[in-house]
Amino acid sequence: MKAVVLAGGFATRLWPITRHRPKMLLPIGDTTVIDRVFAELEADDRIDEAFVSTNAAFADEFETYLADSEFTKPTLSVEETTEEDEKFGVVGALAQLVDREDIDDDLVVVAGDNLIGFDLAEFVDAFEANDGPTLAAYDVETREKATAYGVIDTEDGRVVDFEEKPDDPPSTLVSIACYAFPRESLRFEEYLADGNNPDEPGWFVQWLVDRDEVYAFPFEAAWFDIGTPESYLEAVAWALDGDALVADDATVVDSDLGANVHVMSGARVVDSRLQNTVVFPNATVLDCEIHDSIVDEESRVEDIDLAGALLGAHSQLTNGE
Repeated sequence: MKAVVLAGGFATRLWPITRHRPKMLLPIGDTTVIDRVFAELEADDRIDEAFVSTNAAFADEFETYLADSEFTKPTLSVEETTEEDEKFGVVGALAQLVDREDIDDDLVVVAGDNLIGFDLAEFVDAFEANDGPTLAAYDVETREKATAYGVIDTEDGRVVDFEEKPDDPPSTLVSIACYAFPRESLRFEEYLADGNNPDEPGWFVQWLVDRDEVYAFPFEAAWFDIGTPESYLEAVAWALDGDALVADDATVVDSDLGANVHVMSGARVVDSRLQNTVVFPNATVLDCEIHDSIVDEESRVEDIDLAGALLGAHSQLTNGE
């Protein structure tokens, strides 16, 4: 069995934090989003190779990441795009990858910005028991939230209807971009040849439901789609569980670190109060009150209050500026 970890998005909603880094490499407590995914894939003997599908703009980042990691299964697969408007779309990239890597095997596909609380091995167990395309499904509880996702209607575990981003969702059960396909269901080229939407895998699933028996794997464990500052900070809060995490070589002096604060290597926090905030390496925070914010690396914030802020790398922000 093969796996593909989707890591080609440019994460524009998280700019400037992700302007020059993949969101999958953002820290979530003492690890990263994609580390959690790869640890699960590494532990499952049924999966013998995992492809990291990314774009040319982030290829060097992921090449360095893989070289420095202890994972043995990942292989880099690069989509030749450097800007958001040049992307082939997720389904287009999958079709290219399956063709380029000559994949003729069952395939697990998971978004690299998915922080999922369930064990991926349980998902693969369900896929093998179903003996058909299987997708992980989560109840977002409100129809308003469901409009942003692929919405699922099921009967006895089988998907009987799937609608991508509907205006009037029939349920609150949604797909989370975690799929398993038998080799005979890798019909991406056929789907694209029909002129269908290449952008989101949900459109492919919607197409596949009309042609195959597709199954749902509902779960109640935690799930975060790391696509916005709010969802990223929520994932950090889940990982820290109300604690503060301070790197051994960070400096915190005369400061109050509230719940869910991460101060990374080389950062300095002096005479400040922080809550639900991530301070990246070598940043400096002096005499500030900051909550629900992200302060990127080598930035300096002094004598100012911030709420819901994204401060890009190497920025300078002081009172009066």
